[in-house]
Amino acid sequence: MTPACDQVLAIDIGGTKLAAGVVDRAGRIVSSAQAPTVGADAEDLFEVLIGVVTEGIAGSELDSMAACGVGSGGPMSAGGVRISPLNIGQWRDFPLRDRLAERLGMDVWVDNDAKALALAEGWQGAARGSGNYLAMVVSTGVGGGVVVDGRLLDGHAGNAGHIGHMIVEPGGRLCGCGARGCLEAEASGTAIRAFTGAHPAEASEEVRVRTGEMVGRAVASVVNLLDLRLACVAGSVALGYGDVFFAAAQAELDRSCRIGHARGARIVPGGLGSSGPLVGAGAVAWRKLGVEVGVR
Repeated sequence: MTPACDQVLAIDIGGTKLAAGVVDRAGRIVSSAQAPTVGADAEDLFEVLIGVVTEGIAGSELDSMAACGVGSGGPMSAGGVRISPLNIGQWRDFPLRDRLAERLGMDVWVDNDAKALALAEGWQGAARGSGNYLAMVVSTGVGGGVVVDGRLLDGHAGNAGHIGHMIVEPGGRLCGCGARGCLEAEASGTAIRAFTGAHPAEASEEVRVRTGEMVGRAVASVVNLLDLRLACVAGSVALGYGDVFFAAAQAELDRSCRIGHARGARIVPGGLGSSGPLVGAGAVAWRKLGVEVGVR
């Protein structure tokens, strides 16, 4: 049933920042706010999030919202009942969905933040009109969401699309997940800071090119496996490195996609820029409410 309300509360939970805002059924952000992901412990960080929500709705009443959609770093249990983001050490098995529902007094749906971005890019972004694509975030961490035949893939516990944990450098750097050589350990903002000793924005051209190559290598494996034609890549590292990153990523994709069905696949910047995460979180809610967001 289509909801009577025209707005949802959208929350994006990342390793660097928390954001919240109001998203209407056309995918427009009506208001928003953000704060650093900083808290002494689980409860302190939760209260920071509630503060961001209060600021982000900009005077609107919570009871005017149809529901709440959340995009969060993972992994998480099925339905986002409990979340354990690798880049947020305060939250391990944190019952985010139920805590928010109780505090806000509304239905809350939680999904992986990169899967939420995949919804946003198919709804209003660079993948609009495509039924087969990968959406990625290359930021503090690396995540992904995959759409095949017009359907967002979930997997056993909703964690499908974790491209950040594909091995791109065998025997490489130790990842937060415990493996070595994961894309997240080689190309995320956290990794770049660790091996350069500087903020990712200060990285040399060599590092920017290598980051693009690592991403292109991982994307090529997904494209070859799932017969995709498009990868939309967003996040502060990818978008911040710009043309150098995307040229290197496309060149690596072209080198690695030699089988017929994968040739010509493209890597493009996400079409929603910094708005993508909140639009995606809003799409998580609208999709559950039965509103058409371009992806099943």
